[in-house]
Amino acid sequence: MAKETLGHDPMKGVAVVFRAKRADRVKIVVWDGSGLVMYWKRLDGSGFKWPPIVAGVMRMNAAQLSALVDYAC
Repeated sequence: MAKETLGHDPMKGVAVVFRAKRADRVKIVVWDGSGLVMYWKRLDGSGFKWPPIVAGVMRMNAAQLSALVDYAC
């Protein structure tokens, strides 16, 4: 889906992040060198703080992704 729809291939070092409509759940797909890994996280009682959407895509660097996942831990 990421490769066909977004034009980004997780097998080439791109982490693809999917969010739920309520912004309280996130799934992250990354290639670890031997296979695809999916991380899943859900927040109870709050939501993740997301960067703005530009041209239908949210772009973030490694520090922003780390902050997103570490939020409310």
